[in-house]
Amino acid sequence: MDWMETLVVVVHVVIAVALVGLVLIQQGKGADAGAAFGGGASQTVFGSQGSGSFLTRVTTILAIVFFVTSFSLAVFAKQRAEVAGEAGIPVVEESAEQAPAEPAADSAQSSEAESGKSSDLPELE
Repeated sequence: MDWMETLVVVVHVVIAVALVGLVLIQQGKGADAGAAFGGGASQTVFGSQGSGSFLTRVTTILAIVFFVTSFSLAVFAKQRAEVAGEAGIPVVEESAEQAPAEPAADSAQSSEAESGKSSDLPELE
């Protein structure tokens, strides 16, 4: 199962980088950014409609695969958490009891009285 998780992580990272590249390559609706890369010549490679629909389809497919790998990694993390709980790793639980705050202050005053030292700081009232 460990190799499967590693494979999903590698695919996830590669797709993330590819998505960033594809989004940066696509031209905006208002700007003619494709002209910087040869405009008309680059559109003939992808057909008469240009690279817009091709890049949009590839971006959509990669986004779907990215979400699937994200969900898979979440499932792997949940399984690891369940296994860790079953292995006897202690889990922090909230207790209903509240520790009294006053005994801590009393112990500080008693330790000060035992040592015979007084502080230069003013006492709180």
